[in-house]
Amino acid sequence: MTFRRIYVLWVLTGVFLLGLLFYPVLPKVNLQSYWLLVGMTALFYAILASSWSLLAGYTGQFSFAHMAFMGMGTYAAGIMIRDWGLTPWMATIAGVLVTGLVGWLIGYMCLRLRATYLALFTIAFAEIFRLVVKAEVKITGGPNGLEMPPYQRPEAFDRLMKAILPYWDANQYVPAYYTMALLFLLSLLFMFFLVRSRFGLFFRAVREDEEAAAALGVHVVNTRVLAFVVSSMIAGFAGIVFHHFIGLIVPDEMIIGRMSLIIAMAVIGGSQNLIGAALGAIFIHFALEWLQQIPMPLPVLERLLFLENWGFSVDLQAGLLRTNAWRMVGFGVLLMLTLRFAQNGLISPILDWLARKEAVEEVAKRFQAQRDMGAVDAVQPVTSPANPKDDLEAEGEKA
Repeated sequence: MTFRRIYVLWVLTGVFLLGLLFYPVLPKVNLQSYWLLVGMTALFYAILASSWSLLAGYTGQFSFAHMAFMGMGTYAAGIMIRDWGLTPWMATIAGVLVTGLVGWLIGYMCLRLRATYLALFTIAFAEIFRLVVKAEVKITGGPNGLEMPPYQRPEAFDRLMKAILPYWDANQYVPAYYTMALLFLLSLLFMFFLVRSRFGLFFRAVREDEEAAAALGVHVVNTRVLAFVVSSMIAGFAGIVFHHFIGLIVPDEMIIGRMSLIIAMAVIGGSQNLIGAALGAIFIHFALEWLQQIPMPLPVLERLLFLENWGFSVDLQAGLLRTNAWRMVGFGVLLMLTLRFAQNGLISPILDWLARKEAVEEVAKRFQAQRDMGAVDAVQPVTSPANPKDDLEAEGEKA
């Protein structure tokens, strides 16, 4: 049996899903609230990064308003619960709809703009919204934030989940983690099927050449608005669910620096690949958390005491090297190297390589079938016949 890369891709997918399922009971995590919160936050960032890549990577629209839409949906849901008496479940649905409506209005106004103008518009919108939220103390709570009450789950549901997962009620973050994991998988599946549909073809056509897409009958503005609304609603949905479990949202979560972090996560993973962007966010968040304090043997730490002169902290008693601000320096260097040498990210090319052979073989089968039917001239690639393998590889890349 010949080795096939597609099998490796499926095995890695299975390993990732198993890791997602059993993460709370892994030896390092061991149901600790801190690491469960880290896992929840990583999934939250993964949803935001992948939904941003739907807009930027597939339609070519560079937006800085993603965190603003996340906060908009969350604040809308919290205010409806407090002032209108809605349940958290009903407020979640209403908050997502509000985010979609505002996303449609903003998108319809600004998505005729291109490149730098769109980026500047969304920066201004995000900052104005954050400042308004911070100033309206009576409505939003101002700098102190807005409280988000927890979801009330049916007792029958909790009993069922405890029968499946005995550690379901070990602490409050276990149900929260699995809820975010489910939302992460559902949002990825939804976006995956969307980009595989004819709308996904419209997205890519607009990204590559707007004039050519319009000449072929694609409504460029409506296509952009659709991507903008969908990505905004997913961001709002993720923000509402996440902050219901956290219990609080504050305006500083919507600062441009946090938005830049989401963009960097998507770029490092691969902004033109939903799964790559999501995995990039998970990898970066866990790496930044781990780099805060790196466990090391005592003899090694004793030799690294000179690093304290450079801003590091060496804790000999705990056996930890704390990188402090240097972890963000490393993150910035990784981002610059990615932009210079791997413009499609670090993870996306690996996923494409694993799936590429299957596409080549499919093209080869179609080519053989058409040749058997006598239609060789209609489908044969216009390349040198001296190397047919290159022809098949080229057709595979097109597929």
